[in-house]
Amino acid sequence: MTVAARPRLARPRRLGVEFGAALNLVGALLKYLSIAFLLPAAIAVGYGENPWPFLASGAITAGFGLTLERLTRGKERVGAREGYLVIAIVWLLVAAAGALPYLLAGEDQLRSPIDAYFESMSGFTTTGATVLTDIEGLSRSLAFWRQLTTWLGGMGILVLALAVLPRLRVGGRQLFEAEAPGPEVEKLTVTIRQAARRFLLLYVAITALEATALTVIGLIGLDDRMNLFEAVCHSFTTVATGGFSTQARSFEGFSAATQWTVVVFMILAGTNFALTYVALVRRRPRTLLRDEEFRLYLALLALGSTLVLAELLRADLLAGEAALRHAIFNAVSTMTTTGFASADHNEWTILTSVTLIALMFVGASAGSTTGSVKVVRHVLIGKILRRELDQTVHPELVAPVHLNRAVVDERALTGVIVFVLLYIGAFALGAFGILVDAVHLDVVIRPIDGIAASAAALGNVGPGVGIAGPMGSFDPYGTASKLVMIALMWIGRLEIIPVAVLLTRSYWRA
Repeated sequence: MTVAARPRLARPRRLGVEFGAALNLVGALLKYLSIAFLLPAAIAVGYGENPWPFLASGAITAGFGLTLERLTRGKERVGAREGYLVIAIVWLLVAAAGALPYLLAGEDQLRSPIDAYFESMSGFTTTGATVLTDIEGLSRSLAFWRQLTTWLGGMGILVLALAVLPRLRVGGRQLFEAEAPGPEVEKLTVTIRQAARRFLLLYVAITALEATALTVIGLIGLDDRMNLFEAVCHSFTTVATGGFSTQARSFEGFSAATQWTVVVFMILAGTNFALTYVALVRRRPRTLLRDEEFRLYLALLALGSTLVLAELLRADLLAGEAALRHAIFNAVSTMTTTGFASADHNEWTILTSVTLIALMFVGASAGSTTGSVKVVRHVLIGKILRRELDQTVHPELVAPVHLNRAVVDERALTGVIVFVLLYIGAFALGAFGILVDAVHLDVVIRPIDGIAASAAALGNVGPGVGIAGPMGSFDPYGTASKLVMIALMWIGRLEIIPVAVLLTRSYWRA
C-alpha cells in the first residue's frame, strides 16, 4: 500500500508594496548619512568657524533616520518592487537633510527653504545649478559642504550605502540595478558588497589623484590660485561631474595648466567605471578601445569641441591655444554634464549656445557619474533605426541588435525607447512650465533660456544660458520654476523610470 505524498504548501504571496519595509530601509540609510556632516564640522573648526550648523544637521538627520527605523520593520524584505520606492524617497530626504546646514548657518542667500533645497538637490544629483549670487561670500565650511554634496551624490547615495547593507542582511542587488545609470552596466563581481567596494575605492582613488595633481600645479607655481582647499573641493565636483565651484566665475580665473588637467579628469569621470576598472586596475586598456560606447563617446567629444572651436575662430572671438582650450573645456564639461566653465559662453555666438545645448542631450557613458541620455542609448537607438530600415526593405529579415558583439535583449531595447520618450516628454513639460512661470512673473527670459534651463536640470548638467549661464544664477527664476527644476533634477538623476513606475496604478496594486 502506497502512501500518497503530502501536498506542498505554497508560500504566502506578498500583497502589494511593503511600504513599512521600504521606510525601514530609508531610515537606516539616512542614519548613515549623518556621519558625512562631521567633515564640514571639522573644516569649520580648522578655519575658526562655527561647526554647530553641521553638528546639529547631523544630529537631526541621525535622529530622524533612527526614529523612522524604529517605528517601522522589515528592511530585510525589501525587493525589486520596493527598491523603486526606496531610491525615490531617499533622494528626496537626502536633499532635505543636505539643505539643513544652509538654513541653520543663517546664510542670507539661502534663507528661503526652497532655495536651500534647490541648492542641496542640485548638489546631491550632481547637477551643479545654483541660486547663489555671491558664491565666494560663503564660509569655507559651507563651501566645503556644498562641494561634498556633489561628491556624495556622484556614485549615488544608495551605491555608497550598499557597503553597509550586507551587515543589515539586506539584499542590495535590486537597489543597485535600479539606481545604476544606463540600460546595462557590466557586472564586475558576484556580490553587491564587492561591487560597491571596488567602485567606491576607484572613485576615491581618482578623486585623490586629481586633488594631488591640482595641488602640485599650485605648489610648483603654475597656478597661484590653486591651493589644497581648492584642489580638494574641485576634485570632489569633477569626479562627480557635479560642476559646483568655490569661485563665482568657475574655472575662468585658474591657469591653463589647471584647466587642461580638469579636462582629462572630466573625460575620465564620464567613462564607464566598469571599463575604467578593467582598464586601469586589471591592466587591460584594450577593453576601452573595443567598447562601442567608449569609441562613440570620444568621437562625439571631438565633434562637439571641433564645432565650438570652428565657431570661435570664425567669429574671431579667440585664437590659438586659448581657442582650442576653451572649446574643448566647455564642450567636454557640457557633454559630461559636469557644468564647469572656463569662459562665459553667453558672450559667444548663438551657434555655440545651440551646440552646447545639443550636447546636454548626449551625456557621457553609462556606468559613470554623469546624467542625461547616455551615449550607449544613442548607440542602441542608431542600431534600432538601422534595423527598422533594413526590415522595411526586407520584411523577412531577422536581425538581432548587437552591442559589443553581444545580442541585446529586446526588452532592453524597448526600455531604451521608453526612456527616451519619457525623457523628451519630461523636458518639454519642464520647459513649458518654466516659460509659463517666467511670463507670469514678468521675468525677462528668452525661449532658449527656458529650454536650456529644462535641459540642464533634467540632464543634471547645471548652468544653462542667459541669466542662468555659467557665470550667472537661477536666483531670478520664480518659485514655481525652481520647484519644476528641483523635480527635473530629481527624476533626471533617478533616470525617470523609477519615478514613472511609482505613478502607475499597477505598482500599488496587490
